[in-house]
Amino acid sequence: PPTGRTSPPAFAPADASADAAASGTANGHPLVSVIVPTYNRPEMLKRALESIAAQTFQDYEVIVVNDGSTDGTEKLLTHWKGAWPLLKILHQKNSGQGVARNKAIKEAEGQVILFIGDDIYGTPEFLEKHVQFHQENPKPSKACLGLTVWDPSQPISPFMDWLTSGGPQFAYHHLNPLEEAGFWYFYTSNLSLKKELLLEDSFDTDFKAYGFEDIELGYRLSKKGLKLIYCPEALALHDHPMEETSLKKRMRNCGASAVIFQSKAPELHILPRGLKRFLLKLLSSLPVLALFWSAKKLVPSLAQRKYWYLLSKRYFFEGQARRK
Repeated sequence: PPTGRTSPPAFAPADASADAAASGTANGHPLVSVIVPTYNRPEMLKRALESIAAQTFQDYEVIVVNDGSTDGTEKLLTHWKGAWPLLKILHQKNSGQGVARNKAIKEAEGQVILFIGDDIYGTPEFLEKHVQFHQENPKPSKACLGLTVWDPSQPISPFMDWLTSGGPQFAYHHLNPLEEAGFWYFYTSNLSLKKELLLEDSFDTDFKAYGFEDIELGYRLSKKGLKLIYCPEALALHDHPMEETSLKKRMRNCGASAVIFQSKAPELHILPRGLKRFLLKLLSSLPVLALFWSAKKLVPSLAQRKYWYLLSKRYFFEGQARRK
């Protein structure tokens, strides 16, 4: 671990007359609070902390919330805390990322909150690019969505490639740099916003599993004027190898969470309805899936992505039915 903070660059809002906070350095508080929930992934967490410590911008604090880990996570954090005054450690029983992030927000001293995961490694200028965005966009309504890509040091399978280019993981390929992304892209793997936006709105703890808890918060904030801007230069690497076998749990959780989201925002029509639902149910039926499964063995370049898509829909409907 590093031994302390280096001299930070000054924070000067681009428009001093706008609703922007003054420099955190001036009042003794860090400018940015980096929030990292973690659960039983000490090796990845170590790399995530190392990536933060190596940032070109250093006026920050790191708040790690240990979400009831049962492995070596606490020992790792204790080791880092002894040599790194920028680190705050919070503990809770295993309650999920939403509860963990809410806990960290209450303790955050920074005027900008940056959400990442324990398997996210910021490139050296990652934090600097987030700060630059907030310097140039000091109004409270402006938030920054960075780009998260697979860690190139790990093998990237065709399945992982599909997850981020047509599957349910990310959809950055639909976005244009420096344009508004919309609440559907409120990805808390790499996203920063002013803390004051979170003083009245926080993560809804009704979401107990993976899926939609961040999007739902993004929707509520968007109704209050949030503008989420896509900044791919704020680049982070995602170290989370996945296989097709992981799709069942992930999409069942998404289906169950979609039911919760639908109940809170019925105007969005989260759940497929009418003809769309009928067609998706038909195409994701076992006979059709069997045909695509056979085809992907013979012509994987043509059929495997369609097979994964339809399989994900089947699991989504299963999760929806279980929640109801």
